[in-house]
Amino acid sequence: MYSIDEKLALVRKAMAEEDIQAFFVPTTDEYLGEYVPEHNQRLRWISGFSGSAGMAIILADRAAIFVDGRYTIQVRQQVSADLYEVHHLIDEPPIDWLVSQLNEGRIGVDSRLHSYKWYREVSARCEKAGLAVEELRRNPIDENWEDRPQSEGHIATLLEEKFTGEHSEKKRQRIGKAIRDKGADVALITQLDSIAWLLNIRGNDVPRLPVLLSNSTLATDGAMTLFTDLGKIPRELHEHVGDGVTVESDTEIGSRLSSFSELKVLCDPEATNAFTALRCVEAGASLVEGQDPVLLPKAQKNSVELQGMRNCHIRDGSAVTRFLAWLSREVAEGNLHDEAILADKLLSFRNELEDIRDLSFDTISAAGSNSAICHYNHVNGDPASLTQGSLYLVDSGGQFSDGTTDITRTVAIGEPSAEQKRMFTLVLKGHISLSEAIFPKGTSGVQLDVLARQFLWQVGADFDHGTGHGVGCFLSVHEGPQRISKSAPQQSLLPGMVLSNEPGYYQEGDFGIRCENLMAVRETENNMLAFETITFAPFDLSLIDLEVMTAGEVAWLNHYHDTVQEKLSPLLGDEDRLWLTGATARI
Repeated sequence: MYSIDEKLALVRKAMAEEDIQAFFVPTTDEYLGEYVPEHNQRLRWISGFSGSAGMAIILADRAAIFVDGRYTIQVRQQVSADLYEVHHLIDEPPIDWLVSQLNEGRIGVDSRLHSYKWYREVSARCEKAGLAVEELRRNPIDENWEDRPQSEGHIATLLEEKFTGEHSEKKRQRIGKAIRDKGADVALITQLDSIAWLLNIRGNDVPRLPVLLSNSTLATDGAMTLFTDLGKIPRELHEHVGDGVTVESDTEIGSRLSSFSELKVLCDPEATNAFTALRCVEAGASLVEGQDPVLLPKAQKNSVELQGMRNCHIRDGSAVTRFLAWLSREVAEGNLHDEAILADKLLSFRNELEDIRDLSFDTISAAGSNSAICHYNHVNGDPASLTQGSLYLVDSGGQFSDGTTDITRTVAIGEPSAEQKRMFTLVLKGHISLSEAIFPKGTSGVQLDVLARQFLWQVGADFDHGTGHGVGCFLSVHEGPQRISKSAPQQSLLPGMVLSNEPGYYQEGDFGIRCENLMAVRETENNMLAFETITFAPFDLSLIDLEVMTAGEVAWLNHYHDTVQEKLSPLLGDEDRLWLTGATARI
C-alpha cells in the first residue's frame, strides 16, 4: 500500500517518461457523473480527498487541489498541506493556477475523464499561454494503481411500466424526433441516468445511483445502440425495450464512432466526454452541439412518476419520523450515540419500507461541529458522539422503485442556545418563503434563489451551496438541468420537475443547520407556476424562535405539520404516533 507521497512519485515518474509537465486529475470518471464507483476513484487515490467535486493538477515539483464551498473544511482534513496547495474550484479556477505556474510544456489529459467543453476551453487557454495539451492514451494513475478494486458485475434490472409510465420504444421515438428537429442524424447519449431512463432499466454499478455503466447512440428513428458489459444484460432486455435496440461491448464504441464520417452527430459538450466527441471529429462527422435531448423529458415527470414520488416520500417520511422519535427518547435517557450508530439506525428504519432499493446518497450524520461541514461523511474518520447543547444534522434519502427521496432535518440535542434558535429560524423562514413562491412560466431558479437567502442576508450571513437541485425518479438524487442557485444562466422551471429546497447556515467549528424538503413544480389555476411540497417529517419545534417568525410563517408551519400528522400517523406504531403528535403540535 503506497502513501500519497509515494503515489505522487510514481505518477511523476510516468509523466516524465511521457515528457508531460502537468497532469489533470478530476473527481469524475469516464461517465462524467457525480457518483464514481470505487474502481474509478482516481482523485481519492492520488490525494486522499473523498468529496464528490474536485480537481487536482500535478506538476513535476508541486501539486494543487481545487474544491468548491462544500468541501473547503473537509479537504484540509483529508489532504496533506505539505503535498498539495488548496484552492477554491470556482473562485480560483484550476486552469488559471496552471498557466500562472508554467509558461511552456506539455499538459497531459485523459480525455475520457473530462467533458468535451472543458477539453476545448482548456486547450484554447493552454495554447494561448504557450502550453500544449496532449491527449494521453495511458492514464499514469491507472498504470500505477496496483490494488485497484474490481468493477461491480450486477445484472441490470428491468423497470416495469407501472413505475415509469411510458414504454421505452415510445420514449426513444419521442427523443429521436427531437434529434431530427435539431438537424442531426444521431445523438451521443452518454449520461448514465439518461440511458437508464430511455431503456427503463436500472443498475447497480455506481454507489447510490441505480444505473448501468454504459454509453449509447440514438438515431432519429429511435434505434439505439448500447455499449456496455454484455454480462450485465438480462436475457429479457429486448422483449422489455421493444424493437430497435442493439447491445455491443463497451470496448467497441471507438470503432463504431469511426463509421460516423458522413453523419451529423448531436453532442452535448458538457455531458459527453472528450474522448467520444474527438473520435467523431476524427471520423469526419459534423458535430451539432446541443443539450442532451433526454434531460428535459426526464426532468418533467409524468403523472405516474409524480404519484410514485409522492407515495415513496410518505413511506420515507415514516422512517425518518420513527428515527427522530427514537432519537428523542434516546437523548432523554442520556444515550448520546455516535454518528455511525445514528446513521445505521436510520438505515434500519428505511430498510423496512416497501420497494426500498438503496440509499440515494451516503447519509450525512453530523454531530456538533461536524454539522458545519456541508457534505460531511462520518466514515472518513472517527464518528463523533452527540453532546448536550449541540445540534445534530442528518441529511439522507432513499432509492425506491417508485422514486427518490432527499431530506434534511436539524435537531437540538438538549436545550438549544439563543443563537442556534435564531439562526435555525432564519433558515426555516427562507425555506418557507421559497416553498410558497408563485411565479410566471419562464422563471428559472436563479430568480427564486434570493427568497431562501433573504433573511440570512439581512444579518450578514449566507451559505456557500445551491438552494435547490433537481431530483430524478428512481434515478440521480442530483438531476439536471433544473436547479435553484445564485449562478446563471439556468433552465426555466417546468411542470413536473422536482427540486430540493435546502437553505442552510454553517458556523465553522460550532454548528450547522439545513432545512430540506423536496418540491414538485405545478401549474396554478391562473396559469402561473408554484411548488407542491412532497416531503413529510416534522421540523424541530424546540429550535423555533417565535419572535423572529411572522404570523404567516407560523400558519405555514402549522399547516405543514398538520399534513405531516395526517399522512404519517397511519404508518406509525402507538409510541411513535404519540411522539409525532407532540412534535407537530400547533405553535
